Amino acid sequence: QVQLVESGGDSVQPGGSLRLSCSMSGFSLSLSYYFVGWFRQAPGKEPEDVLCISRYDGRAYYADSVKGRFTISRDSAKNTVYLQMNNLKPEDTGIYYCAIDEEALIATTKGGPIRKTLYEYAYWGQGTRVTVSS
Repeated sequence: QVQLVESGGDSVQPGGSLRLSCSMSGFSLSLSYYFVGWFRQAPGKEPEDVLCISRYDGRAYYADSVKGRFTISRDSAKNTVYLQMNNLKPEDTGIYYCAIDEEALIATTKGGPIRKTLYEYAYWGQGTRVTVSS
């Protein structure tokens, strides 16, 4: 059974940094074809579109809202994916979830494929809370 556990959330001031961790069991990052995504759910809202994705081949995707500020990385030996968040802003406040699946895209009946939402991934964790406030 695949399990994901997020950690590292905290309260920080604007401009601060945090590193979130997503530890996995029941799945090997070094042996498998996968996509690991990080999502954010702001207070009172549904989870947003994926913020960044770590691919099995080492490539990464970043949403415009976090590009240049967030960095996704992995340690296959520890079976952990990290999210380094710099220059945090109040709008980064929320619960951060990691999720994993063999595909990051989902086909649509009109147009091309689109990126999966959090709950369309095969597995996700319970989240870790980040608060950015002065």
